[in-house]
Amino acid sequence: MTQAQTKDDRYVSDFHALQKSVDGSEPAWLSRVRADAFARFAELGFPTARRGNERWKYTSVAPIAGATFVHAVAGAPDSVDARVLNGRLPHDDGWVTLAFVDGRYSPSLSTGAPELEGARISSLADSLASDGDVAERHLGRYARFEDDGFTALNTAFVNDGAILSVEREACIQRPIHLVYLSTGDGSPAVSYPRNLVVAGRNSESTVVETYLSLSPGRDLTNTVTEIVLDEGARIDHYRLLLDAADGFHVGTTRVHQSKDSSFTSSSISRGAALARHDLLVTLDAPGTSCSLNGLYVTSGREHIDNFINIDHVKPESRSRLLYKGILSGSSRAVFGGTVFVRKGAIKTDALQSDSNLVLSADAEIDSKPALFIWADDVKCGHGATAGNIDKDTLFYMRSRGVDLEAASRLLIYGFATEVIDTVRVPELKDYLGKLFLDAVPVHRFEFS
Repeated sequence: MTQAQTKDDRYVSDFHALQKSVDGSEPAWLSRVRADAFARFAELGFPTARRGNERWKYTSVAPIAGATFVHAVAGAPDSVDARVLNGRLPHDDGWVTLAFVDGRYSPSLSTGAPELEGARISSLADSLASDGDVAERHLGRYARFEDDGFTALNTAFVNDGAILSVEREACIQRPIHLVYLSTGDGSPAVSYPRNLVVAGRNSESTVVETYLSLSPGRDLTNTVTEIVLDEGARIDHYRLLLDAADGFHVGTTRVHQSKDSSFTSSSISRGAALARHDLLVTLDAPGTSCSLNGLYVTSGREHIDNFINIDHVKPESRSRLLYKGILSGSSRAVFGGTVFVRKGAIKTDALQSDSNLVLSADAEIDSKPALFIWADDVKCGHGATAGNIDKDTLFYMRSRGVDLEAASRLLIYGFATEVIDTVRVPELKDYLGKLFLDAVPVHRFEFS
C-alpha cells in the first residue's frame, strides 16, 4: 500500500536538529533505533491512502499530513503555574505525579517520585542519561514502527516521557499519575511523549495517563505507551484525553501480558478535532485476562476513533471489552474492535460490546466489531448498538414528575455510568463523575 508523503519537509529538519542536540549524549542503541524509525517514516509517510487502508478507513489524517507543526528541541517545561491546573486534573496529595509540558519533563509540577517504594519512576530523558537498561530491553519491542507511520515518527523523535519499573512482589498503593500538558502557545506545535511501564512478577500498580490542553490550538500530540506485565502482575490503567476542541491527538498503546497477569483499562475521551487511540493487548500466556472499558463524548465537529485489538495467543485466557459513546452536534465517532483467537488458543473466553447514544441527526458512528477465530473450544461474542433513548423510559421518568430536560440529562448520565463505575480509584472516579456531568450536552429527548 502506498501512503501519501507529508507536504512539508519540516520533519526532516526537525529530526536533524534533534540529532544535533543529542549528539554524543545518548546511548548508541537509541541512536540506531531513532535513525531506523525515521527512515521507515520517510518510506511510509502518513496513512492518507483511501484504498487498501482498512485500519484508517473511517478516519482521514489529511488535516495532520497537510499541516506544519513546530517541534522545539528545548522546551520550557516550568512555564506552567501549578495554580492553573486547579480543578482541571484529577488529583490527590497521596498520588505520585510526573508532569510534562509540551513533551518535556517539568520538575516543578511533579511530586512524590523520590519517595515511591517498590518501584523506580523517572523521566525517560533522565533514565537514559543514568541507567537505560530497562529502556534498552523494552523500548520499541512492543510498539513496532515497521508498519505504522505515527509510531515510526514517535520513535524517531523519542526524547522524553515516563519510565516506570515496578519491582517483583511489590504492591504500589499510590496511583502514579503521568500528566501531559499542551500549552497551545504560539504556532501549532507537536510533541512526542513516550511511556514505558514494566511490571515485575506478582506486582500490583495503578497508572493514570492524562492528556490536557490548557488553551485552544491546533497542536499535535503523537504519543506511544508500552506496558509489559510479568507473570502474575496486575495493572489498573486509566487514560484520560481532555484535549482542545481543535487539537489533534494520535495515541498508540501496546500491552504484553505473561502468565496469570491481569490488565484493566478505562479510557475516557472528550474533545479534539481529531483523536485516535490504537490499543493492542497481547495475551501471550495461559491464565491471562484483560478488561478494556471506554467512554467517548463528541460534540460540534469533533472526531474520535478507537481502534481496539485483543490478541489471544495462548490457551485459557479471558477478555472483556466495553466501550460507550455519546455523540451530539455534527460529530463523528469510530469504533473498531477486533478479537483474534490464534491457533491452539483453546478455552478462550472473549466478549466485546460497543454501545452508542446518538443525540443528533447530524452525528455519525461507524462501529465495526469483529472476531477472527482459528481455534476450537472457545466462547466468543460481540455486538454493537446505536440509537436514542427509548421513549417508554423517558415517559416513565416524566410520569414521576421529572421535567423533560432533567430526565434527558439523567438518562444520558445513566448511560455513561457503567464505564465510570469501573474506575477503582475513588478520587479519580469522583473527578470523572463531575467532569462527565458537566460535559453532558443540554438535550431534550422528544418523540413524534
